[in-house]
Amino acid sequence: MEFTEERLSRYSRHILLKDIGIKGQQKLAKGRVLIVGVGGLGSPVALYLAAAGVGVIGIADADVVDLSNLQRQIIHFTPDVGKPKVVSAARKIAELNPDVTVVPHEEFLTAENAAAIIRNYDFVVDGTDSFPAKYLINDACVFERKPFSHGGILRFNGQTMTVIPHETACYRCVFPTPPPKGVVPTCAEAGVLGAIAGMLGTIQAAETLKFLTGAGTLLTNTVLTFDALDMTFRKISVKRNPRCPICGKTPSLVELRDEEPAVCDFSPKGAP
Repeated sequence: MEFTEERLSRYSRHILLKDIGIKGQQKLAKGRVLIVGVGGLGSPVALYLAAAGVGVIGIADADVVDLSNLQRQIIHFTPDVGKPKVVSAARKIAELNPDVTVVPHEEFLTAENAAAIIRNYDFVVDGTDSFPAKYLINDACVFERKPFSHGGILRFNGQTMTVIPHETACYRCVFPTPPPKGVVPTCAEAGVLGAIAGMLGTIQAAETLKFLTGAGTLLTNTVLTFDALDMTFRKISVKRNPRCPICGKTPSLVELRDEEPAVCDFSPKGAP
């Protein structure tokens, strides 16, 4: 990227940071990030990555904007109701930062297409609220050796961790299999405070920017949880499980598969 006077002004607050500077901003410009689900989590992630000047942002989502989404999915506006989410999100990203190239994937990730889509990116952000989707993202990233940020929200709570496949604990190391059907309610069944989507999505965006620039310490081998009711945050240390079904010493999962839905998702793709 050529740092014109306009770009120096746009990214000046990053450039002032000793842990980022010009070199870090150049790394962001060369970065390629896939956001799976442009809902409650994917919305702030997309906006902050675009504002930061990440060069290529892929957005994967086959859903359309629903009126009930607007309480937390801040990249979509009332006139967008009924439009494909990738179209709505791509337009906002382009308006925010014309330096960014948006690659829309108007499709749900499946065992058939996940690897082919994910392998084109440097980092993946899980913005879904579907257990089958979360396990599929984890497994595809492990197979393709693509670092990713896991995130989930419900009611007033959020949870996230960052995974560097084959180096740190993956999602299956901590949660080997999906919970039994009906055990965990969805946001549509239990509700969700809209603002916590922004809280967690912003953390995921920060992890993405840290990975691309090499700044700071990532949330690897750590599950970060918070409860917005009393604003408490907790870090739980985890480690790679040698018996992990996908990244353990003798993995039993050797190819991608679509998990059966463990809960009744409130939307087809399950983006919160």
